[in-house]
Amino acid sequence: MLNEDPEIEESPLSGIVTRDGVSIHVEIYRLVEGDESWTLEVVNYEGGSTVWEDRFATDKEAYAEFYRVLETDGIESFLEDQPGSRNH
Repeated sequence: MLNEDPEIEESPLSGIVTRDGVSIHVEIYRLVEGDESWTLEVVNYEGGSTVWEDRFATDKEAYAEFYRVLETDGIESFLEDQPGSRNH
């Protein structure tokens, strides 16, 4: 029996955000079957990622949380770690 990867739905709110000459990729997604909640992840140009432990009821709530952190902490807050993953 083959172990298939689950099908993922990506939000149209996902995409590249550039501020102060720095670009990051905002990824908002959920499983097509099963959990209806959305996951928020930000990937920087070095391949490091920030993944929120909390899930969001809508993709708009996930984007609002990303934007809140961007406005509060700045885009540099997504660049502090080496490649890998950290939780927000």
